[in-house]
Amino acid sequence: MIKIAELIIGFSGGLAVGCGFVAFLTMLGIIPRLIQLTKTIRFLKVFISCVILGTLFGTYLSFTAVHWQQPLILLVVWGTIHGVFNGMLAAGLTEVLNVFPIITRRIGMEGHLLLFLMAFVFGKIAGSLFQWLVLVK
Repeated sequence: MIKIAELIIGFSGGLAVGCGFVAFLTMLGIIPRLIQLTKTIRFLKVFISCVILGTLFGTYLSFTAVHWQQPLILLVVWGTIHGVFNGMLAAGLTEVLNVFPIITRRIGMEGHLLLFLMAFVFGKIAGSLFQWLVLVK
């Protein structure tokens, strides 16, 4: 009975996350805005294919015991590509939602938007370095 409950909870959680991801990408218009910002409309099908294939590949790696032993330089390139994608996706999201101007206005830091953005950037860098240098061995 516990295994059935775990199965239902796991499937429900995966379904909720998957629906949220699709809603995030489609309803907010992240990919079209990202393409508009980078002026790469000719790569629209490539962007869409990369998102779909990346999601499927990431899901596959999450549910299998695949160990991917690669040279360090390949892992550095792979990590850089992931970082660029996540950064561009976050930039597209913030551009669509105007998150940072709204936050700075609400907390009374209108004149310090650049410092606010740099705090986010350096915090992300510090957190990533901490994760990879200390937690991942």
